[in-house]
Parts: sequence; structure tokens; C-alpha cells
Amino acid sequence: MVSKLDLYKVFCKVAVSNSFSEAAKDLYMTQPAVSQAIRQLEKELDTRLFKRSPKGVTLTNEGQLLFEYANSALNLLAAGEEKLLEFKNLTAGELKIGVGDTISRHFLLPYLESFHNRYPNIKFTVANGTTAELLSIVKSGEIDIAVCNLPVDDPSLEVRPCFIIHDTFVYGDKFKRILSRPLGVKELVKFPLIFLEKSSNSRQYVEEFLQSKGIQLSPEFELGSHDLVLEFAKSNLGIASVTREFSQDYIAKGLVNEVQLIEEIPGRHIGICYLKTVPLSPASTKFVEMVEKKYL
Repeated sequence: MVSKLDLYKVFCKVAVSNSFSEAAKDLYMTQPAVSQAIRQLEKELDTRLFKRSPKGVTLTNEGQLLFEYANSALNLLAAGEEKLLEFKNLTAGELKIGVGDTISRHFLLPYLESFHNRYPNIKFTVANGTTAELLSIVKSGEIDIAVCNLPVDDPSLEVRPCFIIHDTFVYGDKFKRILSRPLGVKELVKFPLIFLEKSSNSRQYVEEFLQSKGIQLSPEFELGSHDLVLEFAKSNLGIASVTREFSQDYIAKGLVNEVQLIEEIPGRHIGICYLKTVPLSPASTKFVEMVEKKYL
């Protein structure tokens, strides 16, 4: 069965060429098939669209009016298909990502740089927030993917672990003599503690680990950024809960020292989260593939 769209394609081709036979050649159809398509369209519209003569065909007034709309619509469809092809080939489009400051600086930036170099016409939109905030805006549709601290337990989200990280504690020079030996977590919490704020996934993960050891947490300082936690530790204000992989600059330069924990905190992951029910854009799909290719 010939679709209405196909009928309009035949109609516009005949209108441009003023010939059934020329239109048939261009469309790789037989001339009777073209004639049949025009008769069918005229019947459905109950309107004569062409004036026939031995020299060919010309549009009636009604046909001319219809052609202006039909040709415009077909051109828009062609432009849409071309734009879709650009998106698939990543010569156009947008990558909408949510990420926290620390993960962005220590994990994501090299991937964003590599992706931008490879696909320079893709526009970046980067939202900032805590894991809870980022997951909320993923579900609202404002961003396509969130790169955040795991674990994340939400049945509406696809969660793809990418990079393993480890929680640890660090301290400044003031505590060097006291903390130069391996320490149990029950001894550790006797010192003034510096943690991220309660809404942080990192804080919640370490807190749950300590609770499993029968320890209730009561930090002296609760801060909004990982860098600030490191600075407080460097200034000898307490023992700080940090991510080892994101603290290497401070540790390597001797600005802070790592506690030798007797009971190691189990590793966890940074991961990519997105809605299960919404297909990722071509740009987002390619970005996820790029990250996973490195770590999985």
C-alpha cells in the first residue's frame, strides 16, 4: 500500500518536472505507477491537481496551492533527516552531563578534553551538584548522564560502575608522632574528625562503614568540598576523611599524611547513571563508551 507521504513525493516530483515520464525516471518508477499515484491523490483530496495536455502536465490553481505546502513539508523532512544524520555522526548535538567538583577535576576532565578534540561540534552542558542533586536532575530530564559517587540504589536508573576509589583518612604534621603507627577505627574516632557534609555519598559510605563497627560519627567539622577537607587536615584541625585517589597531590607533596588503618575501608566506584526508560543521545552514548573502554 502506497503511503500518503509517498503520494506527495510523487506529486511534487511531477509538479517540478511537468512530466509523468520524467518524474517516473527520477523516482525509478514506471510511468503508469506515477499516473496511478496522482489519480489516487486526486481522488483522496477530491480535487484535480494537474491539467493534462500533449506537451505534458501543469498544476491547476488548487495543485499550485497544495504544492507550496507539500514541497515545503518535504524539504523540512529532508532537513530533519540530514540533521539526524549529523547527530548520529556526531557533527552536531549536545552532551549534557552532571558531575561534582572533585570528580570533575580528578576524573572527568581528561575525558571531556578528549571527547571535545574528537567531536568539536558537540556542545557541552555541565551541571554541578552532589550525587543526590545530580540524580534528581537526571530524572527531571535536564541532563542525560550523571557521573557520581556510587553506590546508587534507584530502580529507575541504569548504573554503570567505571572507576574504583578508596576512602582513607589523612592528617597534618601536628599528628605525625601520634599517628605514625597502624590504627584501628575505634582509636581513630577519638581524634577531632573532618568530614564532608551529610548529603555527600562519600560521607554516607564511610559513616555506614563506621556504624558497622559500632561507631557513631560526630565530626568536629562538616565541609562542602573535598579540597576544603584536605586544607583543614593540612592546617592540623583534625583527621580528615578523604578519597585517596583524589588526594594524591597532597600526599605526594607531604602536605598531609595517610593514616595506616588496620581495618581498610572497602573500595567503591565512581559510575555513570542515566534513566533506563530514555534512550541516550548519540553524543552521550559515545561518551559512555569512551569512559567504559578505558576502565572496563
